[in-house]
Amino acid sequence: MNAVLIALLLLPLAGAAVTLVPLGPDRATADRRALRLGTAVTGAVLALTIALAAGFDHDEPARVQAVTDTAWIPALDVRLHLGVDGISLPLLVLTALLTFLCAVYSTRRLPSGEGVPTAQAFTGLLLLLEVGMLATFAVLDLVLFFVAFEVVLIPMYFLIARWGSGAKVPSANRFILYTLLGSAVMLLGFLLIGTDAGTFDMTKLAAAHGSGLSHTTQVVAALAILAGLAVKAPAWPLHSWLPDAHTAAPTVGSVLLAGVLLKMGTYGLVRVLLPIVPEGTATFAPYLGALAAVGIVYGSLACLALARPGAKGDLKRLIAYSSVGHMGFVLLGIASLTQTGVNGALFANIAHGLITGLLFFLVGAVKDRYGTADLDTLAGATGAALYGRAPRIGGLLAFAAVASLGLPGLAGFWGELLAMFGAFDPAAGLSRPAFVTYMVLAGIGTLLTAGYLLVVVRRVCMGDPEQPAAVAHVPDLKPYEAVSWTPLAALTLAAGVWPALLLSLSDPAVKHLLGGG
Repeated sequence: MNAVLIALLLLPLAGAAVTLVPLGPDRATADRRALRLGTAVTGAVLALTIALAAGFDHDEPARVQAVTDTAWIPALDVRLHLGVDGISLPLLVLTALLTFLCAVYSTRRLPSGEGVPTAQAFTGLLLLLEVGMLATFAVLDLVLFFVAFEVVLIPMYFLIARWGSGAKVPSANRFILYTLLGSAVMLLGFLLIGTDAGTFDMTKLAAAHGSGLSHTTQVVAALAILAGLAVKAPAWPLHSWLPDAHTAAPTVGSVLLAGVLLKMGTYGLVRVLLPIVPEGTATFAPYLGALAAVGIVYGSLACLALARPGAKGDLKRLIAYSSVGHMGFVLLGIASLTQTGVNGALFANIAHGLITGLLFFLVGAVKDRYGTADLDTLAGATGAALYGRAPRIGGLLAFAAVASLGLPGLAGFWGELLAMFGAFDPAAGLSRPAFVTYMVLAGIGTLLTAGYLLVVVRRVCMGDPEQPAAVAHVPDLKPYEAVSWTPLAALTLAAGVWPALLLSLSDPAVKHLLGGG
C-alpha cells in the first residue's frame, strides 16, 4: 500500500510535467488533449485513493499505514516520511474526488482567461495543485508538511489571477500575501520544535506528547503555528482574504479552495498542535474557542446582510462568508480538546467540503446561465423561480442549502452537533462557563444560518416562472453537470444517514493523538 500512496503523489506530478510540452499541432488540439489528460490522471488518482481506502486496515485506524520512511536531508534529520491513518484517509479521498469532478466539469466548462492562457496551462496548474493538496495530508515530517502546504499557493494564485473574474488580480494578490505570511510564521514554530526536540518526525513528536519540550517552547511554538494555520482555516479575524478570493475565482477554483484548501489549516491544528505541543495548545484553546464563536455569528450575520433584498449581494461571496461560519464549528470542536469535539471537527471538515463544493458548482451554473451571481439581479421582483425554470438545478440548490444549515439526516448535522457537545463539556483545565457561552453563540449561529439559507432558497428557487427572466431560456441540468455534482449529493446523504462511515475511522485516531500516541 505504500507504493499506492507514493503513486498518488507521483502521478499528478508527472501529469503536470507532461503539460509543459506541446500536446498537439495546434492550440485547439492541444487543449482537447490536455483536458482529457487532466480527467484521466485525476480519475486514476481517485481510483488509487479508493484502492488505498479498500486496503486500509479499518480495525486499526489509529495506526499509521502505507508507510514510507527514508532519509531526505540527513544533516537536519528531515525524512521523506509518508503514511495515512483514520484522520488523513477521508481527506485524501475527498481531495481526489473533488479534483476529479473539477477536471470533468472543466472539459465542458473551461473558464475563460486573460492573455494567452490555454487549457494545457490550466490542466498543469490543476494537477500541480492536486499534488500539494494530497501531499499535505500524507506527509509525516514537519518540513515536508510546510513544503506541501506551500506548493498549493502558486497554482491557486494563477487559477484566480488568470482564469477568475472581476477584481481577480487584487484578490489573488491578497490570497497569496495572507497565506505566505501565515506560512512563514508557522515555519518558525516548526523550526523551534524541530531544533528543540532534535527531530521533525511528526510520529515521534506525537508519541512524545510534548515531553522534552519546555513549557515556554510549547507556548511560543503553539502561538506561531496557530497563527499560521488560522489564516488558512480561516479563523476570524484572519479571514478577510477569503470572500474576495472566492468571488473572483473560477468555479473549480472556488470548489477546491473551499473543499480542500481550508481543510489544510484545520488538519494541521489536529495533526500538529494537539499531539505535539499539548501544553501550548491548552494555553490558547480558550482564545481559539472565542474566535471560533465570534466567527460563527459574524459569518452568519454577514450572509444575512448579503441575502436581504437591495443589498446587491453576490451568491459566491455569500457562500464564502458562510464558510467562515461553518469552519468556526470546526475550530470550536478542536478548541474543546475533547475526543467528541475533535471528532465533530473532523466530520464537519468532510461535510463542509462535500456541501460547499456542491454549492459552488451550483452557483457557478446559475452564473453561467444568467450571466451574474448578483442576488438582486437573479431574483428580480418575484424571485428567480428555478423550481419552475430549471427544476433539477433548483432542487439540488435547495438540497445543498438545507444540508448546509444542518438538517438532521444530512452530513452538515453531525459535525456541528458534536462540536457543540465538545464545547459543552471541554477538557479538564478549560473554563466550562466560557465554553458553554461559546456553545450558546454557536447555537445562535445555527439559527442565523438557517435564516439566510432559507432566504436564498426563497429568492433563487421560488417565484413566478411566467414573469420575465434575466435570460429568455434557462437550461436545466446538463449531463456533464450531473456527473460532476451527483457524487457530492449522494455522499452528503450517505454521511448524514450513516455517520459511522467517518467516525469509525476518526475516533480511534483522535483518541490516539490526544492520548500521546
